[in-house]
Amino acid sequence: MNLALAFVPALVVIGILLVWALDAGNAIHALVRMLAQLLFIGYFLGYIFGSESALFVVFILAVMVFVSSWIALGAIKQQRVVLYKKAAFSILLGGGSTLILVTQGVLDLNPWYEPQYMIPLAGMIFANAMNAISLAAERFYSEMAMGRSYQDARNTALQTSLIPIINTLFAVGVVSLPGMMTGQILSGVSPLIAVRYQVMVMCMIFGSAGIASACFLVLLKPAK
Repeated sequence: MNLALAFVPALVVIGILLVWALDAGNAIHALVRMLAQLLFIGYFLGYIFGSESALFVVFILAVMVFVSSWIALGAIKQQRVVLYKKAAFSILLGGGSTLILVTQGVLDLNPWYEPQYMIPLAGMIFANAMNAISLAAERFYSEMAMGRSYQDARNTALQTSLIPIINTLFAVGVVSLPGMMTGQILSGVSPLIAVRYQVMVMCMIFGSAGIASACFLVLLKPAK
């Protein structure tokens, strides 16, 4: 029951939106969807983690890529269908290559598809790539609409897409302790071990976001 208290700040924000006559429907929908999705995934992950099928894990990863690609283009809905393949390819390239490097090189998973590591790491990687592409796409088309050249729009969009993760890099360990590191410390893991894992996580989300965003922007280059 104490978990219900966590919704109090969220409900305050909803109240502010309503009082200020702003659109609270999208925020309410997002909260409800978040709750439903997390409850579902909580039960579903238990099944996934017990799976010994590499094919099933690959299927889950593919779903993550396809869904994140669609969500990433939410800010430019008019061109969503046209740009979907470019977004999916960019997330697959930036996120997929980073995921392979981390799971097979850094962690050396055995078996290679070990779901308990593969799925959560893929979630972090693809989600950050998705957010970067979303910011890049919105900024790129805003710049182009103002008459900027492709190169200027591309450069501005890439810098904009990296602002959240760069701010996180500056703040980590000083302003905030990331969720993964905090969870490990609370579970009794040595802080130094937790730090090593967190360094890996920060590098992988920065890399996947930057590569995916850059790739997407390159694919947007107008044909001569």
